[in-house]
Amino acid sequence: MTRAFSDAADLGDPAASREAADARAYVEHVRALVEAELDALVPAEDEEPARVVHAAVRWSLFAPAKRFRPVLVCAAGETFGADARRLVRTACAFEMIHTYSLVHDDLPAMDDDSLRRGRPTCHVRFGEAAAILAGDALQSLAFQSIAEDEGLDAGARVRLVAELARAAGTPEGMIAGQAHDLAAEARADVSGAELELIHRRKTGALIVAAARAGAFIAGARADELDAVSTYARDLGLLFQITDDLLDVTATADDLGKTPGKDARAQKATYPALYGLDAARQRARDVYAGALNALDSIERPTQLLRSIARLVLERRA
Repeated sequence: MTRAFSDAADLGDPAASREAADARAYVEHVRALVEAELDALVPAEDEEPARVVHAAVRWSLFAPAKRFRPVLVCAAGETFGADARRLVRTACAFEMIHTYSLVHDDLPAMDDDSLRRGRPTCHVRFGEAAAILAGDALQSLAFQSIAEDEGLDAGARVRLVAELARAAGTPEGMIAGQAHDLAAEARADVSGAELELIHRRKTGALIVAAARAGAFIAGARADELDAVSTYARDLGLLFQITDDLLDVTATADDLGKTPGKDARAQKATYPALYGLDAARQRARDVYAGALNALDSIERPTQLLRSIARLVLERRA
């Protein structure tokens, strides 16, 4: 597999290896927890009257996935003392929103892709109409998942719904970033500041909201929420920079999606604007910023630090 980075200084460090192994084990634990909950929340594939929609939802939602946003909800929440069972339905909501965005992003009117998470995209498998409806259904189910979470009080549910809606929509959320991303295609005058703005909205807004949601459920103070938000803002940018790098350096088997599409679509990316070496350095700088943001939190933050390291060194 292709690595976005190689840090030779850590290759012989047993402590770093253990921390990485622990972080990967945590990711797998959350993945299993979230997928079991998603299975209970989402209608069965053959459930009528919208059978094809339910099949399309499950095709997209249960494809092999990193579940990064649910992991972040749980890691931030557990950092501040919340039990995973209080976090899981909100974590599922973030995964539903993320998956809906991928289903719609792959449509011919958007990025027109045929491969996602290692399998044919939803519209290729079920047709465009079913894919649009599947995305719509996932979006609705996400908010329903939080609104009906009896493990949280009514005020917390309202705040979480608002946080998720703000991060997923406009004017500063994911949809705004997607619109800006499409408008920037084939433009030669995209600046570094504009590129960062696109990524902080398109990818980063949902990642920031995921970390904030977990910390909020756990009862984090306002200053702790601010620190987590700063950490997650840099983490979201780091995630997108490594995604840009992998689109250039990785294979379809590595990614589970079509590589090289950014260049073919003339998208604004860090490698396109700065080159590979400078993009890698920018990722390291953002990674350092994410870690620095955790210094003010008087809680055990090693899990959040290890997750940032996994993103820096992600292979897919």
